[in-house]
Amino acid sequence: MVMDNLILKQLIKSSFDIPLQVTYPNGKTENYNGDNPQVKITFHNKIAISDLAKDASITLGEAVMDGSIDIDGSIQDLVSSAYRRADSFLKSSQFNRLLPHQSHTKKDSKIDVQSHYDIGNDFYRLWLDKTMTYSCAYFEHEDDTLEEAQMNKVRHIIKKLHPQAGKTLLDIGCGWGTLMLTAAKEFGLKVVGITLSQEQADFVNQRIKEEGLEEQAQVILKDYRDISHGPYDYITSVGMFEHVGKENLGQYFQTISSYLKDDGLALIHGICGQAGGQHGNGYNGWINKYIFPGGYIPRMTENLEHISDAGLQLADLECLRRHYQKTLEIWTENFHKVLPEVRKSHDETFIRMWDLYLQACAASFEAGNIDVCQYLIAKGKTQETMPLTRSYMYA
Repeated sequence: MVMDNLILKQLIKSSFDIPLQVTYPNGKTENYNGDNPQVKITFHNKIAISDLAKDASITLGEAVMDGSIDIDGSIQDLVSSAYRRADSFLKSSQFNRLLPHQSHTKKDSKIDVQSHYDIGNDFYRLWLDKTMTYSCAYFEHEDDTLEEAQMNKVRHIIKKLHPQAGKTLLDIGCGWGTLMLTAAKEFGLKVVGITLSQEQADFVNQRIKEEGLEEQAQVILKDYRDISHGPYDYITSVGMFEHVGKENLGQYFQTISSYLKDDGLALIHGICGQAGGQHGNGYNGWINKYIFPGGYIPRMTENLEHISDAGLQLADLECLRRHYQKTLEIWTENFHKVLPEVRKSHDETFIRMWDLYLQACAASFEAGNIDVCQYLIAKGKTQETMPLTRSYMYA
């Protein structure tokens, strides 16, 4: 059944609280919430209501990707508006359903990671900062550059471990190596990084050679569940647990516990949902299909249960939602600046997909739909030797 204008109008009217101008498939244009539109939406084709009811995020996301829907204005403002409306399609049970069970075997995890991160270092280099850090930055000052904020984040994470030179660090999901190599160079740690991305492993190996860190750092291309090294004094894992799947979260924290020495500390950083947020069942159909296959965003309390079940203790918890919003806004700005370069190797569908992804994620953090949390967790009696206050984290 193709959605008629009446149903589409009802959907638009109930889903947004900002001034909009909407042009429908029949060519008629209407304004909502005032006569000075902040965003203009044009529907070039009709949408099947059965597809929308099945999965609104996939249906509308694909329509934006293929040009069936044009958005003139900020996608972030539009999506943030939808999250604010209690009766919008993003929150209505009428337009939501549980996704089918997703596989997270070691083979599937490798495929999922490589589908995103092995797009090519040249693509990410265009719009990330010089550190090639693809996770939430930490803005100590409003005017910090993205590069400064990413290095702030890396040092903030390492400082939370209260590290002692000469001890060992395992970085699970090491990305392009900035955290592990900073730990080696600035804090004197012996580091091992784990990744499933060949592109990332090649990049980190090159950095290790260039910086003369062969005796202090190594990167391993392997599933985090398969390493035989350790145990380690410290473990870091940034932006990783969102990729392991709901059914493997318990194993993820158990694995961290098994790799950690009895007096060790781990800093686990990732996206999660809080009470009052609207991240629903932890899945987003469009994100899972096109951006992060196999992704699952757990609730903050869900992770805490797994941490406790793994015999670990929470030593500190910090939430950085607004920092990730700002990070994504800068990435979006950077991405827009380099579109002529992106077009040399990618088509308009890909560009629309990434623009929607970056702006929609910024909107989700802005609206409080999701958060990003840093869990400092201890094994054994580690906390008894730590400073009594948090001031050491900011020294």
